[in-house]
Amino acid sequence: MTALTKAGIGGLLARQGILVAFVVFMIVFAIANPRFIDIDNVSGVIRSSAILGVMALGVTFVVIGGNLDLSVGSMMSFSTIVVLDLHDTLGPTLAIPAMFALTLCLGAFIGFLVGYLRLNSLIVTLGMLSAIHGLTLMWSGGQNMDIADKWGTWFGFFGRGSIAGVPVPILMFALAAVVLSLVLSKTPFGRKVYAVGGNGTAATFSGVPRARVVFMTYIISAACVATAGLMQASRSLGSQNTVGQGMELEVLAAVILGGASLLGGSGTIFKTVIGVLILGFIQNGLLLIGLEFYVQYVVTWVIIILAVWLDVAAKRSRLWSPIA
Repeated sequence: MTALTKAGIGGLLARQGILVAFVVFMIVFAIANPRFIDIDNVSGVIRSSAILGVMALGVTFVVIGGNLDLSVGSMMSFSTIVVLDLHDTLGPTLAIPAMFALTLCLGAFIGFLVGYLRLNSLIVTLGMLSAIHGLTLMWSGGQNMDIADKWGTWFGFFGRGSIAGVPVPILMFALAAVVLSLVLSKTPFGRKVYAVGGNGTAATFSGVPRARVVFMTYIISAACVATAGLMQASRSLGSQNTVGQGMELEVLAAVILGGASLLGGSGTIFKTVIGVLILGFIQNGLLLIGLEFYVQYVVTWVIIILAVWLDVAAKRSRLWSPIA
């Protein structure tokens, strides 16, 4: 193999290491069980991953901006319960925008604390995780929510419907990914997010309104959570008040698996989508292989660590840290 060929392969791995890892996982699981690549199975995995995926798209903005958002799981529970409750009192036409407005208010409050008051995002969102969970229980009275007339409403379209044979949740996930990818990569705001996450002090001295940019990343995250809550409520037409509990860790895992740095300043929407799909297909592949669910947790963790390690190793052209 010539040096030029090696350089080309190395460059490909450095740029798309996580994508290569995704293809490898797909091939391995397809060999282990041919049903893995069945069109119905693939569609089912993407559909079941859409809710997590939409949430991860919003958190990608937050992470690239140099912050964290651990409140998205509780916020998703809140938005799901609220829209289900308001569905029976206001009707779906008014319930959906009302839920979005309330969820955006929560995101704005977090954005104000982190962006304008400069509070630590980990502490703020960890506290809001509990606070929003409490709000959800207060709203629901500690009870689960169900739509009274499940057969006489069009509300199920967002979670159960399809357009031209493609499930609506997949279309919503894809549309959100395309729009937010364009915002992040093609607009001045997107460049400011990268600048703030890369070096907030330098960005401020360069005239970038750091507080406003951070504030808007949390607004975008909240909008994505509200969309995920709508999809969840529409899919089940009912929900437990803890439906989003623990999802913040899965969302963060997908974003980091996609290559976004916890230090901020790097990451893309496309790779976050790949991270979400890796999580979804790993869990599905392990299920088809026949592993018990508790073994799947351990194997999934090992595969995630391996994928991230190979991605980082490809970027620095060595398996081990130069200071190891």
